[in-house]
Amino acid sequence: MKSEFVLAFNEVLEEKQLPRDVIIQALESAMVSAYRKAVTASAAQHVEAKLDPETGRFVIYAEKEVVDSVVDNRTEVILEEARKVDPNCELGDMVIVESTPKDFGRVAAQTARQVIQQRIRDAERNDQMSHYEKQIGEIVSGVVQAINREGYTIGLEKKAEGILQQSNLIRGERFHMHDRVRALVVEVKDNPRNPQIVLSRTHKDFLRRLLENEVPEIFHGIVEIRSITREPGERAKIAVSATQQGIDPVGACVGLRGVRIQAIVRELHDEKIDVIEWNPDPVIYISKAISPARVVGVYLGEGNSATVIVPEDQLSLAIGREGQNARLAARLTGWRIDIKSVSESAAELIHTYEQGEDVVLTHETSGEPIIITIKELFKGEDEVIDKVRGVLAKKAEGRAILPEEIEILNGFVDRVEKRKTAKVHFSVTDTLKVLGKKGLTQDEIEALPIKESGLPAHVCEILEENGHKTFDDIYNVMKNDPDVMFKLHGVTADDMNDLARIVTFVGKHKVTAVEPEEEPVAETEPEIVPEPITEPEEEPVAEPEPVVEPEPEPIAEPEEKEPEITYDIPEDQELSMEDIFNSVSSGLMKMSDYDDEEDSKMDAPYGKPSKKKKKKKGIEIEYDPDSDSTMVRRKHKRGDDDWGW
Repeated sequence: MKSEFVLAFNEVLEEKQLPRDVIIQALESAMVSAYRKAVTASAAQHVEAKLDPETGRFVIYAEKEVVDSVVDNRTEVILEEARKVDPNCELGDMVIVESTPKDFGRVAAQTARQVIQQRIRDAERNDQMSHYEKQIGEIVSGVVQAINREGYTIGLEKKAEGILQQSNLIRGERFHMHDRVRALVVEVKDNPRNPQIVLSRTHKDFLRRLLENEVPEIFHGIVEIRSITREPGERAKIAVSATQQGIDPVGACVGLRGVRIQAIVRELHDEKIDVIEWNPDPVIYISKAISPARVVGVYLGEGNSATVIVPEDQLSLAIGREGQNARLAARLTGWRIDIKSVSESAAELIHTYEQGEDVVLTHETSGEPIIITIKELFKGEDEVIDKVRGVLAKKAEGRAILPEEIEILNGFVDRVEKRKTAKVHFSVTDTLKVLGKKGLTQDEIEALPIKESGLPAHVCEILEENGHKTFDDIYNVMKNDPDVMFKLHGVTADDMNDLARIVTFVGKHKVTAVEPEEEPVAETEPEIVPEPITEPEEEPVAEPEPVVEPEPEPIAEPEEKEPEITYDIPEDQELSMEDIFNSVSSGLMKMSDYDDEEDSKMDAPYGKPSKKKKKKKGIEIEYDPDSDSTMVRRKHKRGDDDWGW
């Protein structure tokens, strides 16, 4: 039969959900405190306790001095007793011997009980702290235990309590007692009594974790969440991309008939969620971020700003209620977005044209001012500007604008904005020309950072993330294995052409032993080239003769010979039906002589018209019903106009 101590010990283990060693350590510490209280031992004296969990028996050990005669049992022990523990001890040595009292007393027992409770409480608090510190950024589930003005108290696992404040609740969200709530662990604060666990349902990572729970592709890393932003209870935007080919990231998040995304929407109290596909090209990325509005064009400006042109009827949808859609799109992409309608942008450009002042911008890489003259900005747009003025005048009067006029506005704005952005963002070719004029040394060129190459910012970030940070890194990788670059997610064929230009630029400044070896190869080539050029001069003369002459002649000769084989039939001569049939069988008339298009189509394979040149008829047959006779006439190449020649 188990002792009462063992039963109580197991009950504490089950109730507190603490490790066995933690409870044993708390009990031993309590017994040490009880011993010090019972015998009023000094704090400097070393005392320890040992517990046997099977029997529940405690043994107290205290450090004492070895003496001849004991004056104080609390701190002294005779030599005979000490040598039972340490046979080599001598007088004056300090020895740890057993000092378990027969009875601790009521005060000591009360002290032990308090110490046990305090140590278990501290162990429980430390366990909660260590557990929920690992849960920061994860979703936990709990039950509403209390409701107050500041928010809710949520009961969690391990008897912990979380605080869900009103500021961390979705607007319009209400809970009742004993409702189960899911929230994100934002922060864990150490408190003397219990750890303070701060929960939130408005954090953007709460939506991220919900997506990981509902979408297996995100959980397993097949689909990656690139960026996420939300206004709790109103709207959220998520940019996702696939890490494997053939995967639709947006479809994976939405699910069949929207089952996956609808489960998240219900959890967030009908918060609207837009899922878009991430793209490394900021122009495409920004145009998708403005969805559900349609975009005419996206033009990257100075710094991290972008201008988005939308149709007139899409302006309010692109901006959103109180600017919500534009604000979320800017947070999602990290760009400052300015949304304009086509007519508004066209009016601003016309105003710039009429003022005649040059446009001054700042280059994104060098930071140097760039002056764009009016002639450069509106080159070849003189006639279009008059049409644009007419369309804007019609709009100001409230008259309907035709689709053709809208296309005129779209084309005008697109061309002018592209000229402006082309000056702000140098191409790789222009950048390399500028670098070439600076007279940099080979080492300086190889050490140039990739950001100064003129490549798009997103491509530079991709290259730097994969360890390609300088011109020399690009040169070495492209020379060894260009596929390494092309396999990087987000690097297109146009980017590969730009990287090839960088390799050519660096290669011109490389001083290697390969360059002199290439020169004699170039010298031998021109010596070999003229020899084959002289030999085939006669061959092309001989080649067209068998190709041109034999092919058309066998086709044309039989058709020309057939009429020659026929009898000399004078004009207006009457023939009987028997003579006509004989002439047909002898080759005077053939089906190929007819110019019927349908017949020619049937003769060609698969019903396609024959590409052979048809020969016109040389004989015309007429039937005279009055005399019941048939007339055969020869056609002349030069004859009456009525024949249609």
